[in-house]
Amino acid sequence: MANEAYPCPCDIGHKLEYGGMGREVQVEHIKAYVTKPPFDTGKAVIVIQDIFGWQLPNTRYMADMIAGNGYTAIVPDFFVGQEPWHPSGDWSTFPEWLKTRDARKIDKEVDAVLKYLKQQCHAQKIGIVGFCWGGVAVHHVMMKYPEFRAGVSVYGIIKDSEDVHSLKNPTLFIFAENDAVIPLEQGKCSKGFICCSKYFSTLKF
Repeated sequence: MANEAYPCPCDIGHKLEYGGMGREVQVEHIKAYVTKPPFDTGKAVIVIQDIFGWQLPNTRYMADMIAGNGYTAIVPDFFVGQEPWHPSGDWSTFPEWLKTRDARKIDKEVDAVLKYLKQQCHAQKIGIVGFCWGGVAVHHVMMKYPEFRAGVSVYGIIKDSEDVHSLKNPTLFIFAENDAVIPLEQGKCSKGFICCSKYFSTLKF
């Protein structure tokens, strides 16, 4: 899914057997998984799932790791109750499935989560990270919401928008250098992008 114009199927890889250290909450019209750091830092990160949904143990594990580094981490259900993609699904139907889950039509959910983080978690600095489908969502959010201090988009990029370079704050786009599914050329650096193909970098805020 690195190039939204030519979406590529995600590979779920090794599914973790992981229960999570956080809890599920209701955030207005959506559910979310929230995990908090050992001590309050006033910082939070929104974690946007890939096509396999907000309940995937792998994603919750990453949220817990983020929390361990001093950030309240929240994994909202950006599919708003719709079924996530299943690895056993017929990939020929994937483009049609994807049309009902537009990564750039999540503003209502983003607004609700921001309100929750500010009012319930007292977050003063907020970042965002997303994977594949969620990476596209991060790109969209970073072009629209200046209140996000930093964004990390893993395997996600929007290429068919006129304001594709209009990032409000630093955004890191991560792609693998040697990937058979998503060629590195799809993630070529352009003005306004911070790209990384060989090394993992961390944006601190």
